[in-house]
Amino acid sequence: MIADDEPLVVEGVRTVLEAAGIDIAGTAHNGRDALAAIERCRPEVALVDLHMPGLGGLAVVERLPAVSPGTRALVLTSFGDQENVLAAVEHGAAGFVLKTCAPEELVAAVRAVAAGEAYLSPVVTRMVLGLVAPESAPRRRDAVDRVARLAAREREVLDAVAEGLSNAEIAGRVHMSEATVKTYVSRVLAKLGCTNRVQAAMLARDARN
Repeated sequence: MIADDEPLVVEGVRTVLEAAGIDIAGTAHNGRDALAAIERCRPEVALVDLHMPGLGGLAVVERLPAVSPGTRALVLTSFGDQENVLAAVEHGAAGFVLKTCAPEELVAAVRAVAAGEAYLSPVVTRMVLGLVAPESAPRRRDAVDRVARLAAREREVLDAVAEGLSNAEIAGRVHMSEATVKTYVSRVLAKLGCTNRVQAAMLARDARN
């Protein structure tokens, strides 16, 4: 599902994804139509622009779990969207892709999110982490306490997640299969009380500061 208020962007994204063999369930040019289409089509991934007239992309991300729990949000963003990106992270967006990315990266992002992974380019990860000010002492203590719940191997996986590594890259680093890494990542997120990798990365950063 593609949601963007610029028809040319929608058609360009559709062309790139369909050329890669990805089926497009529907398109929309504003948030309300996007939610209606998502509820009707139940796509695996909703590729959502943050800036749309009326109901914006952030509201779509916020309401997505209630409308279609099985749909994961992949946010289209730009360098000027830092605060909205941070808010989208907090509301559980599964990935972020810059509008200036190469077609291959867009395809990789959609496939990763559809596979249950997060897609966080190093550029976006640095943008989000750089936006967040160092935490207060109580929040840092909370982060330290939460990270302390993890076993040594789980902390190793968390550190790799905080660097923005994919499951395949983590597997190569810690000498596990991708399936095992996926299980570890899910376990780490559950123990930390995080809904996505950026939240986990922020928590790991807070615990180290």
